[in-house]
Amino acid sequence: MLVYPLAFGATAAAGKEALDKATFEAYIKHMLLVTPGVQLTVHDPKPSPVPGLKQVDVTFTFQGTTEDRTFYVSDDGKWILEASVHNINQNPFQSDLDKIHTAGAPSLGTSHAPIQMVIFSDFECPNCKQFDEEIRANLLKTFPTQVQLYFKDSPLVSIHPWAKQAAEAGRCIFHQNPAAFWDYHDWIYSVQDQITPDNFAGKVVEFAKSKGLDDTQVAHCLQSDAMASEVDQEIAEAHALGINATPTIFINGRRMVGNIPWATVQSVINAELEQQKTASTAKKDEKCCEVSLPTVTK
Repeated sequence: MLVYPLAFGATAAAGKEALDKATFEAYIKHMLLVTPGVQLTVHDPKPSPVPGLKQVDVTFTFQGTTEDRTFYVSDDGKWILEASVHNINQNPFQSDLDKIHTAGAPSLGTSHAPIQMVIFSDFECPNCKQFDEEIRANLLKTFPTQVQLYFKDSPLVSIHPWAKQAAEAGRCIFHQNPAAFWDYHDWIYSVQDQITPDNFAGKVVEFAKSKGLDDTQVAHCLQSDAMASEVDQEIAEAHALGINATPTIFINGRRMVGNIPWATVQSVINAELEQQKTASTAKKDEKCCEVSLPTVTK
């Protein structure tokens, strides 16, 4: 947690309740060394979970790309906190878990497994290719019943020209045959360096035909942008989670960003399984020291 006194050029007037947005924006630009061309939108303060603090969300925009960051400001407008806020009575990752929706997403593994893993990925992203290939090679082999994996689309459209097309194609195939989605998933990464915006549709139709899918239906699905709204919903979900890099992974809500080595992913899953085992044992032992009056049974 970082705490900053808001004293850039001017301080909030004594007794002033509302945040001075101009002062706040200038301070944030100075603190973060915001370069020219990046636009800041300071949103209105709103109540935070912590008494005495207001939540202030800031949107940074540059060449069509946006990033949201959250700050907390004291009620007198003089102090800024850059921190993660957790309720000790809740899961430490509850805020993110509330924003992740897996209904209707392609999945692998055991339904309702103790480890729920969600990957936000981009089919044009080289790091995603490497990470997903490692996951596919190792996850179910190492954890055959302990993990359920969900795939979510987060195409970085500002830098990857055919990524959203690829996400839509994945949806077209998934709706026709859910199991075939994973064939498409593996194929599109394997030919990633051969794809261009111009040849994309033709290669996907060829792939569909090779897998015994209705290639005419897939072609129509792509041409009509039938899956655009579904992918837009996925993008909106990623935005709500503050995802601006792929892959971004959630393991039981624990966020991990980037091409994480398999050994690290494996250790996190093992730690989560051990934590659940410990919590379960502790719950069973809750009455170990309970004092009660004897009863007579008839």
